[in-house]
Amino acid sequence: MVSWEGHIVPFIVTVAIWFVATGLIAWADNRERATFTRSLTIGGAAGITGLVVILLASLSAEVWAVYLAFVGALMVWGWHELSFLTGAAAGPRRGPSDPELVGMARFRQAAATVMHHEVALALTALLLISLSWTVPNQIGATVFVLMFAMRLTSKINLFVGVPNSTSEMLPEHLAYLKTYFGPNRMTLLLAASIAGIAAAMAWFASLALAAPVGSAEMVGASLLTTLALLGVLEHLFLALPFRDGMLWGWALPRRKAAAARRGNITT
Repeated sequence: MVSWEGHIVPFIVTVAIWFVATGLIAWADNRERATFTRSLTIGGAAGITGLVVILLASLSAEVWAVYLAFVGALMVWGWHELSFLTGAAAGPRRGPSDPELVGMARFRQAAATVMHHEVALALTALLLISLSWTVPNQIGATVFVLMFAMRLTSKINLFVGVPNSTSEMLPEHLAYLKTYFGPNRMTLLLAASIAGIAAAMAWFASLALAAPVGSAEMVGASLLTTLALLGVLEHLFLALPFRDGMLWGWALPRRKAAAARRGNITT
């Protein structure tokens, strides 16, 4: 039986936070570079706050604590995303790919563009897992690890090649990352990634449906189900002709304005 408080509300909360948070991060990293220091300071404060929130909420298995840990995990995740997309924590390589490289040589070069970001995410995931190992509320760590896994699969798929490597939301200072994208093609890896995340979503959904109505277990599983559903959609976007600007065009006005100004100058 579908519950309003146990299933529908967590779904609405997750989608709303995902939509707004993604747009705000896109807006921040597409502004002038002079604003990045302030954005990173705010993001860092939010990330540290999120970590503290996760630790405090992990001590309680009540519904409010589940929501709090969920929001805290997204705050920490948003800090990492902002650090990457502003270029503060990307990788040692900050230039386009060598078109002559293939195979593992190309992979190593591509990995060098995101190495610092991936290591930071992995260390944070390990930290949250270790801190949450014996606590009653493990939603914060689970949310972060799930998002890390889904983001990693999307990056690998982009490297191998996907039918729709849309990059509208990629800021201009990271435009060189497009040269590491594989050819536009459908692969078994992308199909397997979608199927794997969908299987995880189905498992979380089964937990949500089996949990006592209105319980913290039901809310937590519903939050994870919705998050996995969004992961499935993001991977489907890699296979379908979908433009990021259709949802988050409002977050990119400064880039368009800057492009218009450059066009006026050159003409």
